Amino acid sequence: MAPPSRTPRTAWIDAGLRALAAGGPDAVRIERLAKQLGATRGSFYWHFADRDALLQALLETWERRSVAEVVDHVEGRGGDARARLRRLFALASVDTDLLAVDLAVRDWARRDPAVAERLRRVDNGRMAYLRELFGQFVDDPDEVEARCLVVTLVWIGDHFVVAEHGERTRAEVMERVMRGLLA
Repeated sequence: MAPPSRTPRTAWIDAGLRALAAGGPDAVRIERLAKQLGATRGSFYWHFADRDALLQALLETWERRSVAEVVDHVEGRGGDARARLRRLFALASVDTDLLAVDLAVRDWARRDPAVAERLRRVDNGRMAYLRELFGQFVDDPDEVEARCLVVTLVWIGDHFVVAEHGERTRAEVMERVMRGLLA
């Protein structure tokens, strides 16, 4: 008879990220996650010392997925800076799971200085990558910085603004914004 399989660490992290996105850090509860995964608390403790260790793993995973994995994905297909920015914009528009976690981390960072520091590191990493790309075709460093900030604000803020755009769709308006940034 085969030994019972353990729930992988990645399954706990993925479930934790979904809980974080849905309800913030208070929603990340071992019992609730175990029930969702059909796992035992023992399975949890096989991978994590305690809930705080899981929360740290969630933040580490979010940070890696938010910067290094995004950059690897965008860079993986090559192209000039504008092509890579288009790929980045496309990825940002479809990866709603990453955005949901991002928004939850931003809210959490308002109450936790350590999380705020990690958020600052992620935002700085994103801005550094954007600076690298925009800097390849925009000569003015002030303009590069402005475009980087606009991209970041649009990515985050688009999900808070519910305004209508007359006869235009949000997608059409966003496309126009992105074309302007790539000019």
